[in-house]
Amino acid sequence: MSSDPEFDGVSPLTEAKKSRVLMVGAGGIGCELLKNLVLTGFGETHIVDLDTIDLSNLNRQFLFRQEHIKKSKALVATEAAQKFNPNVKIVPYHANIKDPQFNIEWFSSFRIVFNALDNLEARRHVNKMCLAADVPLIESGTTGFNGQVQVIKKGVTACYDCTAKETPKSFPVCTIRSTPSQPIHCIVWGKSYLLNEIFGTSEDESAFDHSTDADNAKEIEELKRESEALRNIRQSVGTPEFSEALFQKVFNTDIVRLRSMEDMWKSRKPPEPLDYKALMEKASALDKEAVIRDQQKVWTLEENLVVFNDSLDRLSKRVLESKAAGQDAVITFDKDDEDTLDFVAASANIRSTLFGIDRKSKFDIKQMAGNIIPAIATTNAIVAGLCVLEAFKVLKGQYSQAKEIFLTPFATQRLLGSDKSREPNPSCPVCGSFQIRALVDLSKATLNDFVEDYIKEELGYGEKEFAISTEVGIIYDPDETDNLEKKLSELGIKSDSFLTITDEDDELVNVVVALSESKEPLEDKPVKGIFSTDQEIKIPAKPKQPAVPETNGAGSDSAPLVVSLTKPADGVTPAKRSHPDSEEGVAKKVKTAAAATDEDGDVVIVDDAPSGSGGSGSGSGGAIVIDDD
Repeated sequence: MSSDPEFDGVSPLTEAKKSRVLMVGAGGIGCELLKNLVLTGFGETHIVDLDTIDLSNLNRQFLFRQEHIKKSKALVATEAAQKFNPNVKIVPYHANIKDPQFNIEWFSSFRIVFNALDNLEARRHVNKMCLAADVPLIESGTTGFNGQVQVIKKGVTACYDCTAKETPKSFPVCTIRSTPSQPIHCIVWGKSYLLNEIFGTSEDESAFDHSTDADNAKEIEELKRESEALRNIRQSVGTPEFSEALFQKVFNTDIVRLRSMEDMWKSRKPPEPLDYKALMEKASALDKEAVIRDQQKVWTLEENLVVFNDSLDRLSKRVLESKAAGQDAVITFDKDDEDTLDFVAASANIRSTLFGIDRKSKFDIKQMAGNIIPAIATTNAIVAGLCVLEAFKVLKGQYSQAKEIFLTPFATQRLLGSDKSREPNPSCPVCGSFQIRALVDLSKATLNDFVEDYIKEELGYGEKEFAISTEVGIIYDPDETDNLEKKLSELGIKSDSFLTITDEDDELVNVVVALSESKEPLEDKPVKGIFSTDQEIKIPAKPKQPAVPETNGAGSDSAPLVVSLTKPADGVTPAKRSHPDSEEGVAKKVKTAAAATDEDGDVVIVDDAPSGSGGSGSGSGGAIVIDDD
């Protein structure tokens, strides 16, 4: 009798050998998962990862070695894992999973997709693409000792976005630049502002929240002038007066200016400016090498000045050498780059001292600035094993047997907890929509073609009022028809774009149309639905929300409760969705041909508890999340 696990008399290993699967991410979970897929005998595995191997990866990403640092994770992982089983095929891509080459048609070619990612946006993208392609997705993640595995199947189980995720919050620019109150504020200032202004590509705007800029226009203008002054100091890199000029600017002149804004300090203690020469007299006798070696110690103010000056010397030398070689003289932060880490640590600690904030050790600052959560190799291995076990159920189509599994070693009951897969959330903004695909001839199709031929005729909207939006904003509604004669391509729409159709009467669920560019000219109309001729298109009605119970407000000091009833009172017309140009409207019309680009960057987490949504090395409280999908 075979020792292989069996379902209905057919070995899942037999199914695995015939399967073509995709693994997104080749980090902590990815290394373990690839090993499992290869040894299990999955016939063809494709790997996508944009990242390169870093020194900090080597303690848990066992496919990599010291000589692989700075090389592609996907390529090295393929080379290492192929030796485990030469009879299987592994195809690597050193690329971003959001790249156009990875379109819906490409996703549709896989039997299963495995997510082994460590950032929210990439996870959401893969979730959306798998739903559009109707391919099962096995989602996984770890945070320290905790882990999670979830099977996602369109229309059968909940998707990744069926439950709200804690999105990273960024700090207002004025908090970072003018009124810090926590160590992380000063660390962000050193990493995303000061380092970039002096050695990088100017201010890293993605770390700051500019939503309140209009309320602080005067202060924002002053901060812009400060940045301009720093750029002038940048020209003196490598000169004897460079360190003193920079110190006096950011720790004296700028602080004196801040103190002059009396209204800012009515409810908080103002910062105390420092004098470079006076502080250097106290720091001159310190042993520089001994100070830098002790990463666990919280350095004194004088010790931070020693590290500040020494790191500036090292960074300046690198800039001058790059310029002499005709190379790009831009330096960016890397948690394993001792020069940038020392500069950020010393700068942050000196700034903390000015504002009466506790200083941190270099070790702690590395964790916060480098987004380091203790990553446990055993956790990754367990989660990767669970992924393959759930994959067996998917191969047999046994979604009723699929589980959501949680690894919680410190729980009071047991190591592994499992629940039956949740059903899709009708209110989910992603899978709660009616999803459909359409072919489009982008060289000809106008927005009017899409409205008249596809939405009104093929989808059966007729004279019903609706709006159309892209990821950028609204491009059409009954009151705004300026874009109708424009080609879809002129509105930034391309192959594999998603268009959302919203019922103005709020009766039907949103319809999400995934566009695919036709490889050949379409005969009759430039937009055509992708469905069988006998398929009846029936858009579901939006599920009714239960009425909010009225309350007399007893025991509450909040504002009066506004009750929204499901059924309006007699004679009252239900309000439609707010107009995009109204104060409530969030999305803006797209009237230009420019399509929005997706630029991932540093975002500062302000929550103390890890979200649990990250893969190996995912974001936690007090850290800067660095996307590396």
